[in-house]
Amino acid sequence: MEMVCIVCPNGCRLNVTEQDGRVSVSGNKCKRGETFAVAELTNPTRSVTTSVKTTVAGYPVVSVKTDGEIPKSKIFDLMELCGKIIVTKPLPIGSVVAEDLFGTGVNLITTTDMEETNE
Repeated sequence: MEMVCIVCPNGCRLNVTEQDGRVSVSGNKCKRGETFAVAELTNPTRSVTTSVKTTVAGYPVVSVKTDGEIPKSKIFDLMELCGKIIVTKPLPIGSVVAEDLFGTGVNLITTTDMEETNE
């Protein structure tokens, strides 16, 4: 199987084979490429950036992200959860809006400082 490593700007083209439960990787320019390929085959994870609704004046939505990676298989579940979240007060950047997503220890945090606007 071929894949492109997304860990660093090199974008190495990896050739990955699996035999008897052992993964072999070639084409990587650094050790991170091998680590990426093995993780991608055994337990693919992703960071997610999106937005959630708010009732705060001037902020119809606030941007959020995971503070770590969650299993790729949980991304659609996370998006469904985000559709149900409504922030009701101004929050500083880095505030947790959902804790321990799916038992992973990863939180959903704000990526914007919200200040109420005077209109």
